[in-house]
Amino acid sequence: MIKGGQNYVSSPPAFSNDGNRVLVCTGNTVSIFSSSTGLQVSSLEGHTAPVTSVVVVPATDILCYCWTSSFDGTVRYWDFSVPETVKKLDLGMPIFSMVIPSFLGSPEENNAKTANVFAYVSVHDGKAWQIRKCSLTNYRKVGKLVLKETERPEPLIISPSGKFLGIKHKRKLHIWKLPRVESDVAVAKKITLHHTKTITVLAFHPTERTVAAGDVTGRMLIWRGFGTQKFLDHSGSNNRISMNDGEDKHGVRQNDDAESCSVWHWHSAGDVTAFSKYNTLAVWLLIIGGTEGVLVLWQLDSGKKKFLPRIGSPLLYFIESPDPSLSLISCADNQIHMLKTPSMEIIKSISGIKPPLSYQEICESFSGKAAFDCTSGLVAVQTENYGIQFYSLLANRGVYEVQVCERNHQPADEVTVAVTLVELSVDGSIMGTVEIKLPEEGVGGLVSLKFWDLDSDTKRFSVSTVIYEPHRDAHISAIAFHPTHRMAVSSSYGGDFKIWVCKEGDIQQKGQALQNSGWMCHAVGSYKNKAMRAATFSADGSVLAVAADTVITLWDPDKNVLMAVVGETPTPIVSLAFAGKSEYLLSVSHGLKPRLSVWSMSKLAMAWSYRLQIEAVSPAIDSSYFAILALLPESNERAFKGNGIILLFNATDPVPVASMSVTKAKGGGLAFLKGDLSERAVIDGKTSQTLLVYINGDREYVIFDPYDKEGHELSIIRQDVPLEETGQFGYSSIYGELPKFDLQKDKTASVISTASERPWETIFTGSTHMLPPLTKLCSVFLESLLEKRTALAE
Repeated sequence: MIKGGQNYVSSPPAFSNDGNRVLVCTGNTVSIFSSSTGLQVSSLEGHTAPVTSVVVVPATDILCYCWTSSFDGTVRYWDFSVPETVKKLDLGMPIFSMVIPSFLGSPEENNAKTANVFAYVSVHDGKAWQIRKCSLTNYRKVGKLVLKETERPEPLIISPSGKFLGIKHKRKLHIWKLPRVESDVAVAKKITLHHTKTITVLAFHPTERTVAAGDVTGRMLIWRGFGTQKFLDHSGSNNRISMNDGEDKHGVRQNDDAESCSVWHWHSAGDVTAFSKYNTLAVWLLIIGGTEGVLVLWQLDSGKKKFLPRIGSPLLYFIESPDPSLSLISCADNQIHMLKTPSMEIIKSISGIKPPLSYQEICESFSGKAAFDCTSGLVAVQTENYGIQFYSLLANRGVYEVQVCERNHQPADEVTVAVTLVELSVDGSIMGTVEIKLPEEGVGGLVSLKFWDLDSDTKRFSVSTVIYEPHRDAHISAIAFHPTHRMAVSSSYGGDFKIWVCKEGDIQQKGQALQNSGWMCHAVGSYKNKAMRAATFSADGSVLAVAADTVITLWDPDKNVLMAVVGETPTPIVSLAFAGKSEYLLSVSHGLKPRLSVWSMSKLAMAWSYRLQIEAVSPAIDSSYFAILALLPESNERAFKGNGIILLFNATDPVPVASMSVTKAKGGGLAFLKGDLSERAVIDGKTSQTLLVYINGDREYVIFDPYDKEGHELSIIRQDVPLEETGQFGYSSIYGELPKFDLQKDKTASVISTASERPWETIFTGSTHMLPPLTKLCSVFLESLLEKRTALAE
């Protein structure tokens, strides 16, 4: 089993002591990447819930230790050079954030603090989120001593000197001064700084008593000299303001304990705030990032600004490396960029899979389904910046991106363009995309269909043809590619489909022959002006199946001739796929009566069906098996430990072969790939196996062997799910093989309900053109009701 697609930016990452590695919280593990190549080199596995914090122990370049916290309630001490767990502490409460002050400050101070290491954690006691203190050396349960309670979990922010601890809470900053020598006693000294807007982020100055905060409006506030009255020793000479001198505190509200408060403004919303030293000079920068995807370096003294624009996604974290020439930023699009300081150039990126789009509900025809290149193990997903990301499922990293729409993306702007559909050909050499320019006040909408060709040298797609309004003003519902020829079909909600062919020609230029390809319309078809929501080609490309509302139309794609109309479903068909070398056709219907139907192409009749809400379906390669992803009712989620279930079928048998419970099934997808799952397949003497990939609604995925019942969580179905098998329709009840009915069959709860005990009730149902002549039908029908006897010769 291979897992991937984790979120790289759920928590702040951390550099190793030498700056050569980056430790990233990825789900239940900590992934370790090389800062020079951006590739993963190892991982820390052991937590049973998402990891929330990683803190590297300061030491020499040789020693590689870190502490991690998790929602599973444990704190682990790792040697990440091996990697292995050295110590595990169970706090018994989910941990949202953890800081260790003794690891910060000067080396002399650190040596004095390491005798007893204390951590400050944000935990949930079952009622509220609390900030508590615990010992990591002489371990005991987290004490009852609570520094602060909050309704929501707040990240703990520690000053670079390790002297101050702060959190943001609504419109306030709470700051504690930590004791020089840690003990079990409470942190007595605390101040509160007030603001008029909700605070989103805060950061401490490395050397001065200065704290910066950003609010929801994008304003940056800087309090200088905080804690002058309460934190400083009164015997010191730095106490520059008297206890009652509140009138000279410029910008300070409610007589807060600070010398001054200044307000800066640049972004529409401040997300990243950090302090950094400019090279080796004593010039401190305030580093600000916002939702526009722009990084700003602001000199505190001179007010000069430097920008790193067009990052393309809101910024979340800024982390400095022990190497002064290296730093990183984490972005909301699941990317981590390595920066060369002080020029702030992006030199390398850790590319995770892009998250689902935030504007999926704005367009009726939007499809957030991923497209799979089954031969190379790539998945193509839409991105927020009007592009397509190609992600390697086996390597678990981004390969490259294709910009579908040449438009500057501003995350804070209103969405006016959307890439609604992406589809790949069987061999992965052609891509089709659909983009929609949304109308403004009902005027100005535009639908564009684009075909892309894969360059054999660069292995990247380039656009070959752009077709504006291919179906007049109707939206495109589906794109399907011919398995062997350069042919494609697009269906529309407007009631027609179009067959496109690619014409290639040679252009002579300076004695060299250059290929020029272009797509043109080959044929147009429709059926009773019904909306066509799905289309697919058979395995050999000789049959084109198009869903016309609730019926399936079969066409000859070369001659554009209607060959047959198959059955009818209660609700509109939204997906089609051939299975079993095109001997069977799978249809998925959504609506009040959702259904998965399996149609026999030899009999042009329904073989069996299920009443299930199907999210995705994928036929296996060169076999009669197929897999479906079904959504479970809320009443069954607890029993199945998930909101979805993957069922593996043989198209000839309505009884599923295996099942697998999954989570986040809404918006998920399935696809069969080619390749070996592990070295075990080679040791057992097995050849290349067909693998199944499941990608959930958050674009996390898992690759497994669906036929191996021991290698993963697959098991024979033994629980009751709301599935229903239907009887056969039309003349197949007579000419097909009659099912064997067992009247003594156990009628207890099972996965599949038994077929109808009175099949003759449906014998005359179906379209009239599918039934034989009445003269022939009646004689066969009556003859089948009679019991035949063999006369014995005397």
